[in-house]
Amino acid sequence: MPRIRVLLAEDHETVRQGLKLLIDEQEDMEVVGEVGDGEAAIERATALRPDVAVIDIAMPRTNGLLAARGIKASAPATAIIALTRYTDAAYVKELLAVGAAGYVLKQSASTELLRAIRAASRGERHLDANLRDRMAPASEPRRAGRSGPLITEREREVLRLMALGHSNKEIAQALDVAVKTVEVHKANAMRKLGLGGRIDVIKYAVLQGWLNEA
Repeated sequence: MPRIRVLLAEDHETVRQGLKLLIDEQEDMEVVGEVGDGEAAIERATALRPDVAVIDIAMPRTNGLLAARGIKASAPATAIIALTRYTDAAYVKELLAVGAAGYVLKQSASTELLRAIRAASRGERHLDANLRDRMAPASEPRRAGRSGPLITEREREVLRLMALGHSNKEIAQALDVAVKTVEVHKANAMRKLGLGGRIDVIKYAVLQGWLNEA
């Protein structure tokens, strides 16, 4: 049987080498490429067309979420597995929403990643066992006809400005709305995304690339 061809995208070289050793010692899989940032992940996936791309979320140049989007656009047949320490529900939702086939925690046993790679190569979805029970709603694919954004454009702008450090009053002035309206948008967006506070909003904004916008 042909081996599962895997691309590794992880900016910590020691971790990446450990993953390579783990995967290469499996009889049914092999690492065909290694990169240390999101931009390189998109480029190598486009060139190599691997069966599976294992990508970290927090990477330089382009983060894992944006890299996943780029890979699905340039190499749609490549299944994507997010390998990360982030357990935030919003991260799981976003990665699965852009087409990732799996979400695995770095703190889980190595067998969890191997199961995810095999499942992804079969066209199946795999969510880390440590996340399944408490994040089951996040693992559900969006229903047909509901492929639009999880939050509205106004809610997105409120969260972006919040992450940039603006107060409710400043956001209200910037958007020409009442402070109460800002509070409602903020509460709705955070509830939809499963964000618990300002730190979660900032992390989510970084993941989305919002803080790089003018």
